[in-house]
Formats: sequence, structure tokens, C-alpha cells
Amino acid sequence: MSEYVTNVNERHGSFAKGLFCKECGKSFPLSMSNACDECFAPLEVRYDETRVENALNRKSISGGPSSIWRYWPLLPVNPESGMAGLNPGFTPLRNCRNLAEEIGVKELFIKDDTVNPTYSFKDRPVAVSIPKILEFGLAGVGCASTGNLAGATAAAAARYRIPCYVIVPSDTDHAKILSALAYGAKVISVEGTYDDANRISNLVTDRLNVGFVNINLRPYYVEGSKTLSMEVVEQLGWEEPDRIIVPVGSGALLTAVNKGFGEFRQYGISEGNCIISGAQPSGCATVADAYARGDNVIRPVLKPATIAESLAIGNPASGPEALSVIRNTGGFADAPSDEEIIEGQMLLARKEGIFSEPAGGTVIASLKRKVEDGTISRDERVVCLITGNGLKTPSHLTGSVVGSTYEVKSEIESVLPIFGRNAIRV
Repeated sequence: MSEYVTNVNERHGSFAKGLFCKECGKSFPLSMSNACDECFAPLEVRYDETRVENALNRKSISGGPSSIWRYWPLLPVNPESGMAGLNPGFTPLRNCRNLAEEIGVKELFIKDDTVNPTYSFKDRPVAVSIPKILEFGLAGVGCASTGNLAGATAAAAARYRIPCYVIVPSDTDHAKILSALAYGAKVISVEGTYDDANRISNLVTDRLNVGFVNINLRPYYVEGSKTLSMEVVEQLGWEEPDRIIVPVGSGALLTAVNKGFGEFRQYGISEGNCIISGAQPSGCATVADAYARGDNVIRPVLKPATIAESLAIGNPASGPEALSVIRNTGGFADAPSDEEIIEGQMLLARKEGIFSEPAGGTVIASLKRKVEDGTISRDERVVCLITGNGLKTPSHLTGSVVGSTYEVKSEIESVLPIFGRNAIRV
């Protein structure tokens, strides 16, 4: 154990003090709850403000580890437990002059999460969620996923020696779950879309002693994602950018980015008023469509149709909150076509040498569209979040890994036995 972690744990441990309803304000203990039992709104983690204020400052952050754990006072797990994992984060913030010149914006930075341990930003929320599995004494970890979260959860579970179960849509390319299989997860495919996989996962959490990172552990999961905006602020010399563009699937990343900025302002780490904008593919534009209509109704897309599979969430759990953040900060929600997304991927790769998955192409496409139509001023300092590596779909490798652990199941009753007898609540 490093001297840093030893000192941290001798003095503090986690500063999280409970969960808090974002709508009605009701308080809850730290538990496996993700929604208020009064108004059904999402819950979020709250911290002991006095202890955070005494521990968190620019100097303490700069002296921390080169990972998300440099922000440990605002993360809801004991740093010692967290740092036993894969330690993602503190990824490069790349000054992309070539692409800025091509698109026509003054300053463009790419927050490059393609270099995390499993090559996507999902390593961040998983790094916070997995230690909670141990804390709550659960028998395993799981997730509903379209690919990136599957690999991140499986890798972290392997590191902590925890059984892992991944539920994916039946049309998921085998290559997208290649890493999860390699890390030893049990992968179960359910007939339908991501939303069907998510529905089955919710039923599983009701019957088994398993923590699903993006369901019953969701309040803790979101905390890992907010470190993206904290890193951006630190890497820009403790200043917020003028605008940040975030890919939108469930909407949780965008809301977490907003929380990260807000907490840094709250504790005097930074000042600013960053505009937060969202980018979705046109084939699954739930938030962007509501933004364009000018109302607050998120209309689900029953069958998302886009090459950006990681954003193909037809009924985004955090969609309404993401829309509210976008409007409150003066941002936009945009929805480029698949053709524009591919162009965005190629621009980023050919101008800056960064190979992103389609979610990154979605962000770059929206940046280009909004500079061209004047929504984004050419004098702005813009940050784009690139959340996953383009090499995450190597289909030619699939046959050497996919085996008997990949099974097609359509009903909850046929999914449950796969989790094993030890996972069932007594």
C-alpha cells in the first residue's frame, strides 16, 4: 500500500454520508437503493461537507495518484479498497490544433478516455461500483450493457475475484463482448434491445444477491463518471472550458459531468459556468428530439437504429435530467446521422491520430455541425469527450474467444440459473 493511501485511510476513509433524492430531498442511508420511495426520482450520493472542505484543495489533488482516486474525498468508497482495482482515470486532455483548424474553432481539446484500462470511460464508474460489492457483502456483480460496460465490469471483477454476469441485447456483435468473455464473465444474451436487457437485469436484482453496477448500484456508479469533468478542470489549469460536448446514451454521463463541475465550484477548486451540450445519433435521438420540440417529454425509441451501439438506449434513465442540465447551462442536444458520425470518426483519426468508436464520432459530428450553423462560436474553448476506443470491435478475433459461456435466453426464469446457487438470496 502506498504512503499516500496509508495516510488517507488513517485519517479519513470515505466521506459519503448518505443518499439524497434529487427531486423531493428525502434522505436515505448508504444502501443498494437507486430511486426515491416517495417520488421515484433518482438518488445521488451526498458527502460530509465539512470533512470534504478540510481535505480537498488544489494541492492535495495534485499530490494524489494519477487516477480517479486523486479526488477521493468526493468518491463514496474507501480509497484503499478502490485503489486495489485497475485505477482508471487521469487520461490525456489533448490539444487538437489540427482538428480545431479543420472545423474552425479557436481551441479544441479532446478528453481521451480511449486509453483507460479497458479502453473506455466505463472503467471510471465501475471502479467506484465494484468496491461497493465487497462493502455490501454481495455474491457477484453484473450489468446490462451494449459492450463497453460489459468489458469494464468483467475486468474489474476479475481483479477483485468477484463472479461477473453480463446481460446484453441479442443483436450485440460478438466482438463487442469479446473482452468480457476473455475476462471470464458469464455473458447472457436476451432477445430484444438494450432496454429489454435492462428490464431483465432489473428483475435479476430483485431476486439475487448480486449488485448490478448500473441498476441497484447506480448512485455510486455515477460518482465515478463525474471525475471526467474534474480532470478537465485540473488539466486546463483549474479553469472550466467554455463548452463541453458529451455523448448521450442513458444520459448519466452528462449529468455526472455537471455534478463534477458543480462540486468543484462548491469547494472553491474552480470557478466557471461551462455550457454542457449533448450528442446522440439520429437513430436514437430521445433527448435531442425533446430539445428540438421544446418540451420535457422523453419519447422512447422502441428499436434504435444506429451504428453507435453504445448510445443505442431507447429509454434513457437519466434522459429528463440530462435535458434539464443542457437547458439550464445554455447547451444544445444534437443528433447527427450515421454518415456524419463516420465522418466524425475519420476526421478525429486522420487529423489527430485518435481512433474513436462511433460515440466519439457522434460528438465530433455535432461539434462540426454546430460550428457551421453558428451555435458554437469560433472563439470558444471546447472540450469533446471521447469515451471509447475504435479498436473495441475486432470481429476477426471473435471465434477464438466466444465459447459456451455465451448463451441466448429470452425469459427471466431461464436467466436466473446461470448465476449459480450461491448468488440466490436465502
